[in-house]
Amino acid sequence: MSLSAQIAEELKAAMRAKDKVKLETLRAIKSAILLAQTEGGATTELSEDDEMKILIKLQKQRKDSLSIYKEQGREDLAADEEAQLNVINAFLPQPLSDDELNDYLKELIVKVGANGPQDLGKVMGLASKELAGRADGKTISAKVRQLLN
Repeated sequence: MSLSAQIAEELKAAMRAKDKVKLETLRAIKSAILLAQTEGGATTELSEDDEMKILIKLQKQRKDSLSIYKEQGREDLAADEEAQLNVINAFLPQPLSDDELNDYLKELIVKVGANGPQDLGKVMGLASKELAGRADGKTISAKVRQLLN
């Protein structure tokens, strides 16, 4: 089932349950998908990768807003952002643990044949693509730098 179909089903369920937070979040996701589909006059379905990128973008926006609200002591707004973040996370794959990420990156470094910090780009290109939605880019970058030094 495509993400769009899954969102439509969840939207119906949220309407029936009168879950305002989930409904608002699902509408935001649906809107972002529709915008991406109609961008540039295209009317085709989005690929799974494109849908994943949209979800990651929305997740990042919520995380950024959450940290800003917490810094400013706006717990009421932070709670809303956190609830929306939880809804978005339900559609993303499970994140990797630190150990899993380390193991994966070590294997990737050997596979690519990276020898030092000068090969950071090689490793990051593949890691970012393969770990999309499962690990944050900043975390991946920090771990790769640590492993290549």
